Amino acid sequence: MAEPKSNARLRADAGAPTSGVIHVRTRLTADFTVISNALVQRRGSAVTIGVAAYIASLPDRSPVTITALCQHFNEGEILISRALRELEAAGYLERRRERTSTGTIRTRTYFYDVPGGDPCPVPVPEPAGPPEPPQPRRPREQPAVAVPVRAEAEGAAETGAPEPLAAAAADPRAVAVLAALRLVDPRLVLTAGEAARLAPAVSQWLAAGLLPTHITDHLTARLPDRFLTRPAGILAYRLKETPLALPAPPARAFGAEPFVRPAAEPMRNCDGCDRGFRAAEPGRCRECRSGAAGRLAA
Repeated sequence: MAEPKSNARLRADAGAPTSGVIHVRTRLTADFTVISNALVQRRGSAVTIGVAAYIASLPDRSPVTITALCQHFNEGEILISRALRELEAAGYLERRRERTSTGTIRTRTYFYDVPGGDPCPVPVPEPAGPPEPPQPRRPREQPAVAVPVRAEAEGAAETGAPEPLAAAAADPRAVAVLAALRLVDPRLVLTAGEAARLAPAVSQWLAAGLLPTHITDHLTARLPDRFLTRPAGILAYRLKETPLALPAPPARAFGAEPFVRPAAEPMRNCDGCDRGFRAAEPGRCRECRSGAAGRLAA
């Protein structure tokens, strides 16, 4: 009868630990995220650490609402919301309500690698004049693109004047709209000559009654993942059509009561998805209420 034999090694390799985890290190050169040990080794919920690591791996301007996180994780809204509150209490997450250059109020979410850091927000250019826009922080995977000297020279030749003079002669409101595009998409960096060439088309859109926010949404919506040309070419293509002007308001009959616009409800932030909506009292938006009612009915 054969004796049973073990397949285990007779002895461990020299220098290897006899208990605990043994790390097999691989040097990563792409698609990795640096996270502090203080964050991943903090005591508490594993869901909180997982949510923090996932948010740290996302590029800028990625949605991190409760709804977006629930679509990625298997946990429900309660655990995800609790994880966000723990990260906010620990100083890793901060949500601010800030006013943009167009006057709208948006909620921006800042995630800190180390609590207590400085978010260094990009200053918004004033629409009163054509200031030089600040240099934004670019994502790691998008290196800075140098502007060719030949392209700048061609832009000055087309306008018939040097770039600083052409930009100074352009409509300041149009230049401010073009300069603020890089706050929405850091790839939309324009030179002074390019802004001067695009400013007349933007002025026509403003004269037609469109708000700067509408023009910004039109120019930045559904942009390609990779530009095959300068951003000015894409913007010029989207601005080539002149929008229709606003129709004249109908004449009011003599003695008729003037139209009084009803007062708008104040803006609220949804307690469930942090989305902005108008309501008289704080609470949840229509989508969250309908989703909660559907789950209760089920």
